[in-house]
Amino acid sequence: MSLASPRPRNAAARGLARDLRLQRRALLSAGGGLGTAALLSACGGVESSSSSGGDWSFTDDRDETAELGVRPTSVVAFTGTAAALYDFGVEVGAVFGPTVTADGEPDLMAGRMPVDDLEIIGNVFGEFDVEKFAATEPQVLVTQYKEGFGELWYVPEESVDEVEALAPVIAIASGDRPIEEVIDRHAELAEALGADLDSEAVAAGRERFDAAAEAVSEAAAANPVRVMPCSPTAEAFFVGAAGAFDLLALCVDLGVEFVDPADPDVYWEQLSWETADRYPADLILLDRRTYNPRTEDLADFPTWNALPAVAADQVMQWNPEPIYSHVGAAVELEALAEALSSAQAL
Repeated sequence: MSLASPRPRNAAARGLARDLRLQRRALLSAGGGLGTAALLSACGGVESSSSSGGDWSFTDDRDETAELGVRPTSVVAFTGTAAALYDFGVEVGAVFGPTVTADGEPDLMAGRMPVDDLEIIGNVFGEFDVEKFAATEPQVLVTQYKEGFGELWYVPEESVDEVEALAPVIAIASGDRPIEEVIDRHAELAEALGADLDSEAVAAGRERFDAAAEAVSEAAAANPVRVMPCSPTAEAFFVGAAGAFDLLALCVDLGVEFVDPADPDVYWEQLSWETADRYPADLILLDRRTYNPRTEDLADFPTWNALPAVAADQVMQWNPEPIYSHVGAAVELEALAEALSSAQAL
């Protein structure tokens, strides 16, 4: 599933996103960290409660509350969400979404999870085995939702009613708000599921995220180059609007210069291959999700080879759907900082 379809955002949403980014910039300039506590203080949060015994509840980003008699231990999750929970210390037993590649290796979306230990009830978009889901005796299903792409990410619309009849659903919004807030919501959910957010591992993840963000800021200031996110297919060349991607929106605030597609209110601007050189760029971010072409697959496209950044070998592999943990985001930021530092203006 590619985020290739345009997704309009209204003026109010854009204004809210801008205000939140300004808050974030103020926190940075004041020396505040980018961690969970600072953002929750600035932006507030959604109440949740949990306990090992007694009632358990969690209110998701649709303002729907999942309620159980006890904290759930049988959790089924979208692979990317499960990977974020794993980074916070919660292991999920069953997943759906890109988990293993055709050769059995961990998919990009699996993050640091040991995939051999997972029950996979769907490995590609549109694949969700309801019978396998029921067999896990699920107490709750967890996924993301993205405006304009159906309510439950990677749950086929025709299966939603069956899924909701079997277990409560928790959905965390991503894409339309600062990535720190998305990470914080995953952290809140992890805590509700039993994670210790005061652990050394979680603290180290926060520190790594802060350091990676600072590295991007420093690299952008020391070596200003123009960056173009893209997701080519055999039929078209898609250029990403940085502000529509939460991780790249953070990078904009950190000083990275991106190309400016004609319509900044969609994920992607679709170009023909003949016009793939519309936006000059010094560094290309190439969509590296499993189902997308690799650099070697694009060698037969003359327009691709003619792009200055490609000719200069200034192409970085990039994940438009980061793992929403501090570690997951830090991995992407670290790679961008290194690419920015080594790129040359063309």
